[in-house]
Amino acid sequence: MNKKKILVVEDDPELVKAVKIRLEQSDYDVITAYDGMAGLDEARRENPDLIILDLMLPKMDGYKLCSLLKRDKKYAKIPIIIFTARAQESDKQMSEEVGADLYITKPFQHEIVLAKIKELLTE
Repeated sequence: MNKKKILVVEDDPELVKAVKIRLEQSDYDVITAYDGMAGLDEARRENPDLIILDLMLPKMDGYKLCSLLKRDKKYAKIPIIIFTARAQESDKQMSEEVGADLYITKPFQHEIVLAKIKELLTE
């Protein structure tokens, strides 16, 4: 069976490493990008099964990246999890408006995130 491919777009290298390890332990292929533009390039090149996306990114923020992907028929079906330290209701609402499938605030529990990923990938 093919492994599901997850793109992690996050500018904190330590967090990327931690998330990547957890996802790989759960048998996912993990691609990473450290800014919004690189995230867009990777999404287009790799066509991942799911994207974990930070909001506060260099070069292009997570809202813009999410919006660009969700408006493109080729990528609109890819589930996107917004992964952020911003816990404001307005941030959550904005994430929904740009098409994010899930909004998780940091710090987070890995088990919950893994369960949500599994859920989104089996829908």
